[in-house]
Amino acid sequence: MKNETSVVAPRQAALTTPEAAAYLKVKPATLEQWRWNGRGPRFAKIGRSVRYRMSDLDAFLDARVFGSTTEAQAV
Repeated sequence: MKNETSVVAPRQAALTTPEAAAYLKVKPATLEQWRWNGRGPRFAKIGRSVRYRMSDLDAFLDARVFGSTTEAQAV
């Protein structure tokens, strides 16, 4: 009988704070501060652990795409 293991698709991976920070190109402490202030990407709590879904990180980035600095300042 073949041993089957399930593989999580990369887009559904749950990233740790350092992994998510690396993806966003910020320091983990910045991501922690954003989380504390409610300004960062959505996250999941699993027990005492914090995890980020790639889809939430991408949505966070997508919400911060602007065509000009004037447009960015209006937000």
